[in-house]
Amino acid sequence: MNYFNVFLIGGAICVVGQILIDKTTLTSARILVIFVTAGVILSALGLYKPLVDFAGAGATVPLTGFGHSLAQGAIEAAKSSGVLGAFTGGTKAAAGGIAAAIFFGYLNAVLFNPKTKK
Repeated sequence: MNYFNVFLIGGAICVVGQILIDKTTLTSARILVIFVTAGVILSALGLYKPLVDFAGAGATVPLTGFGHSLAQGAIEAAKSSGVLGAFTGGTKAAAGGIAAAIFFGYLNAVLFNPKTKK
């Protein structure tokens, strides 16, 4: 049943993204920002944590999960370090994901030759 929940929630988040791509004139970059911001806002309101508990990777892998990680890190660091923690905590909490994205992006750039769209 866990796999079903992961697929259901992760798929629903992706469907929202696909609808935004197909039905609006928003650029991909703006849609990405919307998803990260939505994750931050839902996390700050306490609405994203129950979704993560229910769906696990289905809620943490999409970009909304990245926003959730940023928000949770900022909230925790603000509680322990004050205002400065609010600025540094998000980056510390998401550092693993950021490092992985940079590493695998670099690895792809080294191994594959990009081609222009025609």
